[in-house]
Amino acid sequence: MEYKISTLIPEEQLKSRIAELGAEISKDYGDEEVSMICVLKGAVFFMCELAQNITCPVTMDFMSVSSYGSGTKSSGVVKILKDLDQSIEGKNVLIAEDIVDSGNTLHYLVEILKKRNPKSIRICAMLDKPERRAAPVDTDYTGFVIPDKFVVGFGLDYAQRYRNLPYIGVVENPDD
Repeated sequence: MEYKISTLIPEEQLKSRIAELGAEISKDYGDEEVSMICVLKGAVFFMCELAQNITCPVTMDFMSVSSYGSGTKSSGVVKILKDLDQSIEGKNVLIAEDIVDSGNTLHYLVEILKKRNPKSIRICAMLDKPERRAAPVDTDYTGFVIPDKFVVGFGLDYAQRYRNLPYIGVVENPDD
């Protein structure tokens, strides 16, 4: 089934803001190394684009953490599907997240990572939906604050589709 998708954030605006985030992160970390953690699958496009705009040394690792399944609403149950390959002990950790919605997944993830003794943990989210927040999560870097709409594109999906759109779009009536 195909859905009507309207553009919320055009590609040019998205890439421009990610470049600004990269410059801000580079300034904040200076010459210190940043261990970027991508929350799969949605944040992979965002993290790659962001990393290309960061000038300090960067390493990358990946985690898969899920609370969605194939629906449009968080199930509230968080599961680690893939853990990190490298230790983060003593490192500056920057979590690259596609969207902060309820905050449940990210809150859980931050609590798990804190127990691994990193030097610091910061969060960079491409999108933030603060009106949906159910768990206490504050981002250090935010691309865009968006309304409570179901969005796809630039890594975000609906039932594993639409990730490859180069912009952020709103799915019209996804559950109809």
